[in-house]
Amino acid sequence: MKFLKGVDISTLKEVEDLGGKFYDEGVEKDALTILQSYGVNAVRLRLWNDPYTEDKSPYGAGTNDLPTTIELTKRALEKGMEVLLDFHYSDFWADPGKQRVPKAWRGMNLEQLEEAVYRYTKETLEEMKRQNAFPTLVQVGNEVTNGILWPYGQAPDFDNLIRLLNAGINGVRAVSKDMRIMIHLDNGGNNALYREWFDRFMEKGEDFQIIGLSYYPFWNGTLDDLSNNMNDIAVRYGKELMIAEVSMGFTMEDYAAYEKLLPHERKGMATKGELTEKIEYPMTKEGQKAFLEAVFTRLKQVPNGKAKGYFYWEAAWIPVAGSGWASDAAIAYMNEKGPGGNEWANQALFDYDGNALPALQAVRDFTF
Repeated sequence: MKFLKGVDISTLKEVEDLGGKFYDEGVEKDALTILQSYGVNAVRLRLWNDPYTEDKSPYGAGTNDLPTTIELTKRALEKGMEVLLDFHYSDFWADPGKQRVPKAWRGMNLEQLEEAVYRYTKETLEEMKRQNAFPTLVQVGNEVTNGILWPYGQAPDFDNLIRLLNAGINGVRAVSKDMRIMIHLDNGGNNALYREWFDRFMEKGEDFQIIGLSYYPFWNGTLDDLSNNMNDIAVRYGKELMIAEVSMGFTMEDYAAYEKLLPHERKGMATKGELTEKIEYPMTKEGQKAFLEAVFTRLKQVPNGKAKGYFYWEAAWIPVAGSGWASDAAIAYMNEKGPGGNEWANQALFDYDGNALPALQAVRDFTF
């Protein structure tokens, strides 16, 4: 399979619906058209089971239900792009800090959750196939380092965790025997974590093809840490590797004026303060480009050609009023403190006004 130069664009429809526009050298164009012109050949899309309250208030952050995912999938497929479908198995964000059981599955025991995961995976893919929006890769769970569907599949209870992930894998296989399946962890610079986790999963887990890693330079160690981990697990497990999430800031300039939120309503930027001290490259447009060039070099160095691609996280999440991490309804659902502003706009591949950034030139010029 060709090397995937991918981007996660899960919030794109929301940004567009709220008035966001995109430009390349001053000419307004469709965001996917611009990305493809710079060599992007794949997109990643998250899927939430039911990202709405009982009275149908949206949770925001793209409100990535199945209709939204199908619409974005079709747009990518029509351009000849690959599509990685990311099942979260939750109604909203799922990551190492939270893996909430969907509202419709509350009260189920482990066996019932297994069946729910299997059926939901199978029926979702069947519907996408019916609508000519069938993905080309599938991710079973999102950053499942600490498990899924807590507390039932929560680490360190690996037996239950593996049972639930196996249900998802089997749901995929019921629809496609040939689909390439990814298992995705966070903290891509932590080799000990990956060894321990995948050693356990290989004992009882169903077959899969791709190990996905998240790598954020301000949280997940140095580029050397990333390389050491990828180089080791490529040989240890013989699986394909993809960086499922990666990003880097291009500025520390605030974007409050774009979000039109009061200070107490804003999330703030993810890389403020002491986080920037951990980054090997400056958070400038050229620094972002240089960082990506360095990541690409590390991918080329992975033994046996096992590195098969990457996905830049939320490449088009530019700051527009109304598009943030969580609506008030979502904050209440998660039982967490707000606010729910964007947080990520200074790490997109477009500037705050939607102009393509120099980092896309690195994508265009990279050959594997």
